[in-house]
Amino acid sequence: MTKTNQLFKTLEQAKAHFEKTFDSENTFDVCIKEIKIRNLPTLTVYVSGLVNGDTLTELLASLQWQEEEDIDDEVAYFHAHFNYYGNEEVTSLDDFLLGVLSGRIGFVTLNGFCFLSEFRQYPGRNPEEPDNEKVIRGARDGFAENIIQNAALIRRRIRSEKLRFQLHHLTTYGQTDVSITYMENLVNDSHLKWIVERLHQIEHDGLTMGEKSLEEWIFKQKFHPLPFVRYSERPDIVAAHLLEGHIAIIVDTSPSVMLIPVTVFHLLQHAEEYRQAPVIGSMMRILRYIAVLFSFLLLPIWYLLVTNDQLLPEKLAFIGVKEASHIPLFLQLIVADIGIEYLRIAAIHTPTPLSTAMGLIAGIIIGQIAIDVGLFSSEVVLYTAITAIFTFAIPNYELSISVKVFRIILLSITALFGLNGFFIGIFLIFSYLCSLKPMNVPYLWPLVPFFPKAFARVIIRFPMSDDALRPYVVGAKQRKRS
Repeated sequence: MTKTNQLFKTLEQAKAHFEKTFDSENTFDVCIKEIKIRNLPTLTVYVSGLVNGDTLTELLASLQWQEEEDIDDEVAYFHAHFNYYGNEEVTSLDDFLLGVLSGRIGFVTLNGFCFLSEFRQYPGRNPEEPDNEKVIRGARDGFAENIIQNAALIRRRIRSEKLRFQLHHLTTYGQTDVSITYMENLVNDSHLKWIVERLHQIEHDGLTMGEKSLEEWIFKQKFHPLPFVRYSERPDIVAAHLLEGHIAIIVDTSPSVMLIPVTVFHLLQHAEEYRQAPVIGSMMRILRYIAVLFSFLLLPIWYLLVTNDQLLPEKLAFIGVKEASHIPLFLQLIVADIGIEYLRIAAIHTPTPLSTAMGLIAGIIIGQIAIDVGLFSSEVVLYTAITAIFTFAIPNYELSISVKVFRIILLSITALFGLNGFFIGIFLIFSYLCSLKPMNVPYLWPLVPFFPKAFARVIIRFPMSDDALRPYVVGAKQRKRS
């Protein structure tokens, strides 16, 4: 049986159906209006806040017609006189409703033939540089909350017919638009198939928290503290990853795009490295890796040396707590470390004009008073502050929080079991990192398993003119890039 777009018998039946479906008396933003396209009576159904009202008004005004004419075929007549782009004949009522709720305009003709037309204009902000991925030189545009706009920003940078935006509608009530974006000639088919299968397994009412909710559904993350995807709000970063063979997932209403598969070293990259000379970019990258190690190890090592004098070399004899305190050293470190996290949370919730003043007051005045009254020793404040600086140097916010969690765990094990606990803690955390294989990709590649050439490219930012291969873990169909 051939599907037809005649979903109602009459226009009046359609109007009664939609008024009941949307409860028009209690819903103000869904418009159900009768208009004429030349001499063809039609019913329009649309969400007022999701369409371009000015364009619609001008177009309908141009279709006013006074002369009588016969209409033998309503479908042909509609297409002939309302030849606006995006016209589509709809063969199911669910597709019609989804189109209307997605921002398209639904038309029902006199005898119940249904169409959808493209008039979407989502509310949102203009592209602007994201706060957490700023560069000194480079593009200043960034993703917004509009999936169509985000796709255009990527398409502007990759003008290839091989670029694909595979659209999916997820969840029962939310019907969220999610685009799987990839280069058809590069993407690993098994990775793509795995993602599509995971999306189809999602049975939920909505993804109101956007891309983070989707990450937890795709990877079944549970209580793993580490991020399994890289988030980016920069179109140039996403385009670069797509050309490497990665897959990007764009979620409507979210300015962050998910990049998969990734390793921990992908999370430590920053666009600024590629905006500077290779030597400078390599230096910045190495300093960032050092920051990660110090952020994780500095406090536990300092605590170990201070509490075990026999481990302290003579040249480092100046290290140690000089002021007496009634609070155990371990508790001082934990309270100070968590206190900095409270400062960060307070800065987020403080109005922008006051956040800087709040940070200065809390960080300087409270810290100094805590030392004066004997709550903290000055060395504890010093090394906790240095550790915080190293933590802020990590470009990926999710990874920086994970490093803080691992640091507290290592510090606690060291406080309980001393030197043995320190090495046991490092071994356990390193073993955990080695065991992670999201999408069957080793999280520590190319360190574990060790790939010397790939690891060299992870540490050093080689010139772009070098004939680099695409990352092995991506599984791209074409390894060579030139």
